[in-house]
Amino acid sequence: MSEQRRGAVRSETARRAILEATARLFAARGYDHLTIEGVAHEAGVGKQTIYRWWPSKSALVADCLLEGLLLPNRLGPPDTGDIRADLVTWLDEIFDLVTQPIGESLILSLIAAAAENPDVGRRLYASMGATSALVERFEAAIAASEIRVDAPVQEIGEALMGPLIVRMLSRSPITPGTAERLVDVVLGPVRAGVAPRG
Repeated sequence: MSEQRRGAVRSETARRAILEATARLFAARGYDHLTIEGVAHEAGVGKQTIYRWWPSKSALVADCLLEGLLLPNRLGPPDTGDIRADLVTWLDEIFDLVTQPIGESLILSLIAAAAENPDVGRRLYASMGATSALVERFEAAIAASEIRVDAPVQEIGEALMGPLIVRMLSRSPITPGTAERLVDVVLGPVRAGVAPRG
């Protein structure tokens, strides 16, 4: 949830209405055509009510994502028991998403939100950059001896997400095999059996 500002205690009903209105309008119009005035009208609240709780539309969109109203079930990788295949599948899904106009708008709005508001950036990092779901998947891979026991799981997650941000900012094309190459770079060459150390 966004850091609460001074003023009236946030009404959970109004907060939820604002987030749901934002998600609907984002899906229908994209980030560029999303306005605080439009969200206020859709949610049946005053514009100042929104600004009291969120400093910008990018922060509002970020909260929608963090609360699962945008991209439900898209933030974490699957768990089939094959960490490499799971990461490739997950990255391919993300790359497919960001090649679509709404996905590109979403990622760019999240970058803008993090740049203008340190609290949003910290929350996005905690929830997405090296997502808790991703860290859990790496921990399961360690337990199954798929990757070494001392693997730096937080940094692995960051290393996989970093190229996504760079490609979005530079508008670099995503070519076939990109996800597989990234996983190979981050996890190292494929080996027949990786036993835990110690």
